[in-house]
Amino acid sequence: MIEVCGREICIEGRVLRIAHLHGDTFRFIDDPASLVNGLQACGARVDLFTFAQRLHETKPKFSYPVEWENAAILPVSTFEHWWTHQLRSYPRNRARQAEKRGVVLRETPFDDSLVAGIREIYNECPIRQRRRFPHYGKDFETVRREEATFLDSSIFIGAYFEDKLIGFVKLVPDETHAQAGLMNILSMVKHKDKAPTNALLAYAVRACATRGIRYLVYSKFDYGKKERDGLREFKEVNGFQRIDTPRYYVPLTAVGWAAFRLGLHHNMLERIPETVAGRLRALRTVWYERRYRSVTEAL
Repeated sequence: MIEVCGREICIEGRVLRIAHLHGDTFRFIDDPASLVNGLQACGARVDLFTFAQRLHETKPKFSYPVEWENAAILPVSTFEHWWTHQLRSYPRNRARQAEKRGVVLRETPFDDSLVAGIREIYNECPIRQRRRFPHYGKDFETVRREEATFLDSSIFIGAYFEDKLIGFVKLVPDETHAQAGLMNILSMVKHKDKAPTNALLAYAVRACATRGIRYLVYSKFDYGKKERDGLREFKEVNGFQRIDTPRYYVPLTAVGWAAFRLGLHHNMLERIPETVAGRLRALRTVWYERRYRSVTEAL
């Protein structure tokens, strides 16, 4: 991590060095030319610099090379409009079910109690969405450090059952408060019957509407060539839509230009045909289920 023009910049890769804003799906650039000049003069080797526009800005604003990426975005006017017209009946009933079963939602400060609760959620299950959960096994200090990003603007929402945290949301607005991203939304597997995730999403929409935030962003809508899955369906029934937005790539060296033209800045896994990738995911799921069977059966 380095600082350039007052912005935190991450540089990744060894052979191909790619730089991006720290949290570049939550923080954006209005004057990229100054930052590009700063990167060229900073002394660190950077081959390629990438940045995105705010997700509701769907037309390219800058003259740098562009590729298109998709996002799941929910236009927010009022909570009542979302609840009545954008949200489908099944998730609406699930959100109501949470309240009936004793789940209490509230915004909560970032403190040791919240960190301990998040850590317990993380360490409940080693497998989520049919793959290894990367936060499983993390200690208190690691969870604190990772969740403490963007504290000046983050909104934490907790779902509580009998005063115990069973789910949480970390909502990060951008600098203009035009959009907010769901950095985290996660609940305990053993409390799935109480639908805390549906209730958390509903509260996040309410938090955006109350603050005048016009767009709620939930990462990507589609992931590469992957076929429909449960996460995409969850986004769709809750009113999220796919939009395609520009992402810029600025080559700063000859290596960067060559890599960009050859497509080497993309993950090699993205080039695998979906028929093969689907089989590999199935094998991965079976392997993880066997490896962690004793843990998952105890839930």
